[in-house]
Amino acid sequence: MKGQNRSDIKVGLLVDIVLKKDQNTGKLTRGYIKKILTNSNTHPHGIKVMLDRDNLVGRVKDIIKE
Repeated sequence: MKGQNRSDIKVGLLVDIVLKKDQNTGKLTRGYIKKILTNSNTHPHGIKVMLDRDNLVGRVKDIIKE
């Protein structure tokens, strides 16, 4: 599942995000959502979130089914 729709994103979900510093390489970071930072309903590059791991911030690329 992709992360462009805010309605699909919930605190506590396991997701893959791309950090700002990794946008060129596309390297993904996995973690659980601590906070949703994007206010709009959709975003073409993914909803921006903060992970519970070291408060990393990035855009959701995939939602992981556990």
